[in-house]
Amino acid sequence: MAAILVTGANGQLGNELRNLSNQFYGYDFAFTDIDTLDITNAVAVKNFIETFNPNWVINCAAYNYVDKAESEPETAMLINSTAVKNLTEAINGLDCKLIHISTDYVYGGTSNTPCTEDAVPDPQCIYAASKLAGEKQALSFPESIVIRTSWLYSTYGHNFVKSILKNGAEKEFLEVVFDQTGTPTYAADLAQAIMKIVSGVIRNQFVFKAGIYNYSNEGVCSWFDFATEIVKEAGLKCRILPVTSQKFIQAAKRPSYSVMDKTRIKEDFDIEIPHWRTSLTECIKALNYAERGENFII
Repeated sequence: MAAILVTGANGQLGNELRNLSNQFYGYDFAFTDIDTLDITNAVAVKNFIETFNPNWVINCAAYNYVDKAESEPETAMLINSTAVKNLTEAINGLDCKLIHISTDYVYGGTSNTPCTEDAVPDPQCIYAASKLAGEKQALSFPESIVIRTSWLYSTYGHNFVKSILKNGAEKEFLEVVFDQTGTPTYAADLAQAIMKIVSGVIRNQFVFKAGIYNYSNEGVCSWFDFATEIVKEAGLKCRILPVTSQKFIQAAKRPSYSVMDKTRIKEDFDIEIPHWRTSLTECIKALNYAERGENFII
């Protein structure tokens, strides 16, 4: 039986993994968050790892307050980097593999072509720098995979999709930036990809290949395009108006272009990635079912 520890389990991706875990019989999952395992506490991590003895650690925990990180760099670094070091030190010497979740922000967003994993990182804000530092901690452990993702949303937690749905239902128009381009990622799709890697390696369908991988849904859009599709899919009458980033003054610099090349993860682990519009439809269906108190199985 494979023992799988998921940290940051109360976040968007962690909750999607929890939801998906019901489909993987015979695996022993432990879902933790700060209330059950504070991964910034090295002693607590060591004790938990010694007791649970995981074969896999999927680290979804992160400090992702992008603007707040500019005034709280120590906290961002503690959660996004030092905590990762605590995990790698605790599993060192064990028969264990690590999957660590990172972000497109490490690329910098100054290119105009899809980013490959071999691109030289160029973090433009504290949040991005802390996530890059966490990647280095993760990759110091030889049996580790780092997955960089972007524009994550889900039926769980706070995210752009939920914000647009809420505000779009209450307002006649919303202003959304059109000069930041990337690709949304439905956390349920990313969870499926992660578990395909895990189960595929366990069943000897794939060779575990350590390193950095990109994952987002397919396609390209701006935040304006994304918001327009959200209100359209939800049948809202709210108008989405395009504005430049200069309209909103933010403490942290955002990537202007963060489209990622996903060739490596698709080829190494036979991952099929849906288009972002397809996945947005699935998410809004799930949210509609949830409002009615029903379960929606994709």
